[in-house]
Amino acid sequence: MTEISAAALRGAVDLSSLRGRDTQPASDATAAASAAAPGVVVDVTDAAFGEILELSRTVPVVVDLWAEWCGPCKQLSPIIEKVTREQNGRVVLAKVDVDANPQIAQAFRAQSIPMVVALIGGQPVPMFTGAVPEEQVREVFARLLEVAAQNGVTGSVPADGAEADEQAVEPEEAPLPPLHAEAFEAIEAGDYPRAITAYEKALAENPRDEEAKAGLGQVRLLDRVQGLDLQQVRAAAAAAPADVDAQFAVADMDIAGGHVDDAFGRLLDLFVASDGDDRPRVRARLVELFDLVGPADPRVASARTRLASLLF
Repeated sequence: MTEISAAALRGAVDLSSLRGRDTQPASDATAAASAAAPGVVVDVTDAAFGEILELSRTVPVVVDLWAEWCGPCKQLSPIIEKVTREQNGRVVLAKVDVDANPQIAQAFRAQSIPMVVALIGGQPVPMFTGAVPEEQVREVFARLLEVAAQNGVTGSVPADGAEADEQAVEPEEAPLPPLHAEAFEAIEAGDYPRAITAYEKALAENPRDEEAKAGLGQVRLLDRVQGLDLQQVRAAAAAAPADVDAQFAVADMDIAGGHVDDAFGRLLDLFVASDGDDRPRVRARLVELFDLVGPADPRVASARTRLASLLF
């Protein structure tokens, strides 16, 4: 479990530029946050982050740094939201789209996403980086509440919005296909190889299953980056620039962290430098990452164009 300390990031992260009106009372910040997004889950912008900082003096705030293109974020964010709602107002979740709000991402020095940080009394507290299973999320939330209590932050916000969401009558969702359900269950348990097998079976049954294809790409990336240390991976790649696997590892970490252009550039340069035996592997990994990021992304279009020019 991630070790949480209220002093762990003090001095390492400077949030002063995001404070805005430091004199705003916490009660006013609570009202502002509730007005912006009723309940315990709030979408936060650079301009409104000062209110969240003030709110954290009353109730612990979990900050989820994510992006639309980030596959691991899509796995983790629903789990964080679920666990937050279960706290009945004792924790607020502030969701931050790092592409739309670069000042917040810069302030937290977010080198990779998903990155989850808490705020207690206006001070940042590390939680975890990367997708983690639901069980670990629950453990970290429990520790967060303990640290908040130790620092006198024991307030809450009305959970009416969350309760209303749960009580609202919604159309019944169609059940997931069995193999999709198996993959999702495996992902929640952190068993990525089992999820990969389930998605591969789904694609074998229906090669046009786009959801299975997208899920397979995301979970393969999660499996590859699980347990990797970014500094060690970069050092290994720098020491062996011709080592295809070492370069693949850095590209995976870059994709997971949102540095898409860096990942594509590294693999395209590797394609040029590789001999005939390694080139098919590099091309296959590039195509896999293209599919993961999505064909509509302009960075994919640019990298595809360069790859095509190298092939012909």
